[in-house]
Amino acid sequence: MDYTQYYDLENYLFTIVKETYYEKKYLTAFDFFCIIIWKANRAKSKIAKRLIGKGYKTLDEAVYDLTLNLYKYDSDENKLKYLITEWGFRLPMASAILTVLYPEEFTVYDRRVCNIINDFFNLDNIINFPKLWACYLLYKRKMIDSSPKELSLRDKDRYLWGKSFCDQLNKNIVDIFLKDNQNED
Repeated sequence: MDYTQYYDLENYLFTIVKETYYEKKYLTAFDFFCIIIWKANRAKSKIAKRLIGKGYKTLDEAVYDLTLNLYKYDSDENKLKYLITEWGFRLPMASAILTVLYPEEFTVYDRRVCNIINDFFNLDNIINFPKLWACYLLYKRKMIDSSPKELSLRDKDRYLWGKSFCDQLNKNIVDIFLKDNQNED
């Protein structure tokens, strides 16, 4: 077993996991939870309990059903609706799962990106699915328009996340510098 493949989790997800999904039409619990951990490690226990709470004996059974049925949906809208309405995922996690499995069609709904595009801060609170879908498409459009046109959808997401990271770190450094200088006075 080559454990080094897990060091760069994003690369593992967008190569091995995505390819396995298209080949087998389902994921194992291990690969599915790699996606969960990549998006929000803190959520893995809560999601595991929710999946088992659907009446499955094992996480592998639950993930098998979830991903096999997800594969059968013919539209992007129905894929997102399935994860949200049938499995109880919120938009940030549902969009992360779909981004790994369908990176040409989906992008991760992320607060860092919302901060950069200065919009769509409360999409994950929308309960009405048709409205949520329409707003997600607007979010995706604005995210695309706010990044270099030559980038793929996945790289646009990375670009905006990276910009947010840099802006935040630079702000933190300035804030620390100002705080340190105020303490010296």
